[in-house]
Amino acid sequence: MRIMDDLRYETVGQARGDVLEIGFGTGRNLPHYTDGVYSVCGLDPMVTRGVAPVDRRIERSPFPVERATLRADDTLPFDEGRFDCVVTTWTLCSIPDPAAALLEMRRVLKPGGLYLFVEHGRARNERTIRWQDRLNPMWNRLNEGCNINRPIDALVEHAGFELASLDEFEGKGPSVVSHSYRGVATRP
Repeated sequence: MRIMDDLRYETVGQARGDVLEIGFGTGRNLPHYTDGVYSVCGLDPMVTRGVAPVDRRIERSPFPVERATLRADDTLPFDEGRFDCVVTTWTLCSIPDPAAALLEMRRVLKPGGLYLFVEHGRARNERTIRWQDRLNPMWNRLNEGCNINRPIDALVEHAGFELASLDEFEGKGPSVVSHSYRGVATRP
């Protein structure tokens, strides 16, 4: 998702307090957090300890960064209401059970806390949707579990979040994989 780096700051830059980042990966979001962030806890099923660029990003961070090798759709090892913000960037597409992950994110977010996201998913154009549905099984196998046809806004709302803002747009690349959602949701 390096080609989408210019979209990170608009999302991640809104984070504040203690942040849970789901899909931490290689830490590409770290430089985009502002001084309103106290700490980041990054979860990802991918092991990145000992990967030099990731370790350097963490070392340069002005706040503590903790990371754990965990799937987001299992029970998260945090108390209810532990975090001020939850952040995902191009993550919900590849979580095997995004509904379960979103319920866990909501559980560990403080009431009134923010869920900040930028994701790609289901288009609005019927022709593109048909292509997304046709291509998704092959795309999923070739791209480490990525799904191109998930309705991100509906998933977020069904998990009990309230959408405070949502921007849909076509990102870089073919429309079948570039329909994007950037939003802010709250835990009521």
